Amino acid sequence: MVCPETSSDEPLTPAGRLFLQPETDLVIHCIIRGKNPANMDAIKSAIKSSLMVQHPRFCSLLVRDKNGFEHWRRTPIDIGQHVIVVNNRLDKSGNFIDQTQGSTTTEEDDEAAVNQYVADLSVSSPLSTDKPLWELHVLTAHKCAVFRIHHSLGDGISLMSMLMANCRRADDAEALPRMVPDKKTAIKGEKGRDWFWLFGVLWWFSKIVVFTLLFSMEFVLRSLLVPDEKTAITGGDGVELWPRKLATAKFLLDDMKLIKRAVPDTDGLASSSHLAVKLEICPTLLSSWKIGNVSVTINDVLLGMVSSGLSRYLDHRTPN
Repeated sequence: MVCPETSSDEPLTPAGRLFLQPETDLVIHCIIRGKNPANMDAIKSAIKSSLMVQHPRFCSLLVRDKNGFEHWRRTPIDIGQHVIVVNNRLDKSGNFIDQTQGSTTTEEDDEAAVNQYVADLSVSSPLSTDKPLWELHVLTAHKCAVFRIHHSLGDGISLMSMLMANCRRADDAEALPRMVPDKKTAIKGEKGRDWFWLFGVLWWFSKIVVFTLLFSMEFVLRSLLVPDEKTAITGGDGVELWPRKLATAKFLLDDMKLIKRAVPDTDGLASSSHLAVKLEICPTLLSSWKIGNVSVTINDVLLGMVSSGLSRYLDHRTPN
């Protein structure tokens, strides 16, 4: 949308402009499933009173001035334009099912149908710039909703914080969920202030300097001289229009807690090394460690699982 610039317009950040480029047009898809059928009046009412529609990014249009520079411009929100209701049931191929014939579906069928719906959305339905860059697709027959947010609206931390701010705890409907658990501050004695502690700090700082220089040199070389290697996940011309396949992997929370408890809370690199051995994390990740007590979290376990899975896949597809 090309419009003359006004004094109230806010320019996009460099990251926001990057996410809006045709080569890197990134839209986040979040699938939310429920136990009960969707109440559309309640959903629309909750959205109208939520913090989300008060956030400047979620109630602003993307406009471009005569020079082609993008800006955010505040605009009234029409909930009806953003909430899209799909009443018909979908099959595994993403096609609508004739409900008059009657059919029985399992939870796996529902999951496959929703996955295919999201996969089709990612290539066939870009977010329109005639409204703020977010949508909520409610699939009533599958008791789920698909939240679409353009990545230019925020980064992962800000978007997750906004999502958590709109949720409430199951044990207390009035309380906000906690982003991080409460931790007791450990007071170190004189033992932590000896020469070994000072050597650890200097070694940690030296690693930061060395890895920063190495990664900076690699970035310059990759940008100017050395092309990226071709792998099994390397795209080609028109990759943004290729068909998508969305798969779901389920992991029991108890199993993840078991791995978390198996890694002891130790000082320095020991905890990261322990986690790497158990989950076969890419060695590059081990450069990210801190001085002092290291406590493994569920996020660490998830990162190890994703890294291990991706490494195994690449080793299988491109063993050389």
